Amino acid sequence: MTNEHPEHAPSAPDPDAAEDWRRWHEQRAETVAAPYGPLSLTGTHWLADHPDGSILDIPGRWTGTADAVVLSAGAGDGLTVDGRPLTGEVRLGADSGPATARVAHGERRLVVIRREGLWAVRVFDPHAATRRAFQGIDATAHDARWAVPGRFTPYGENRTVKVGNADGKERGLGLDGELAFRLGEAEHTLQVSVEADGSLWAVFADATSGTSSYRFRFLRPAAPDAKGRTTVDFNRALLPPCAFADHFVCPFPPPGNTLATEIAAGERNVLER
Repeated sequence: MTNEHPEHAPSAPDPDAAEDWRRWHEQRAETVAAPYGPLSLTGTHWLADHPDGSILDIPGRWTGTADAVVLSAGAGDGLTVDGRPLTGEVRLGADSGPATARVAHGERRLVVIRREGLWAVRVFDPHAATRRAFQGIDATAHDARWAVPGRFTPYGENRTVKVGNADGKERGLGLDGELAFRLGEAEHTLQVSVEADGSLWAVFADATSGTSSYRFRFLRPAAPDAKGRTTVDFNRALLPPCAFADHFVCPFPPPGNTLATEIAAGERNVLER
């Protein structure tokens, strides 16, 4: 793929950076393939679509309220909460993921989430077909030419734009500033969000999206310093969760985050049997 970024001048390889990337890539594949990793998601059920509280193939009665999900179940439902059988009713808040999910049904973990005021239940099943079919992540080997200096400029105000999501619905995407960087002779910018730890998050597409790479990807640069400086490293471009399972509601790139150049770097596609 040497013709995919001809504007880059050759640079001496950094064996330490390449080794760090190799370890990162191996860890990513292990995390994705874990029993309750993204490959094990088999369903996202919005409670607003189930006004009677009954969800197909999930025991119990699930009811969303203003500040909690109320779950009621009998002994025959086989649900556990915090490792103990549930008989009666319990109020549930949003879980941070399968690792902290309070509710289980056998080996399945039932994760409560909330998006824009709406409650949903996600089902993570270690026996999911997507997990069995997984063969790895197709990723381009580390190339120092794809790690460049960047500068973050905050907007100074909260901005939210409506973008399409992988489930076909539009939702708000919060944006906190602009990340500027240069690839070869071309200047680029991405609209980014700031995470709780100060790191940045961008949803982007490029000229490889939908052809030699998945239709869009994520980028997570480190927290900028006091002058807004960080590194934009496309070697660590990430496949979004919805690349691994159809039931995630990943946001599409916001306006301006589709790059005209080919980003032939980072994670490209999921490998399956």
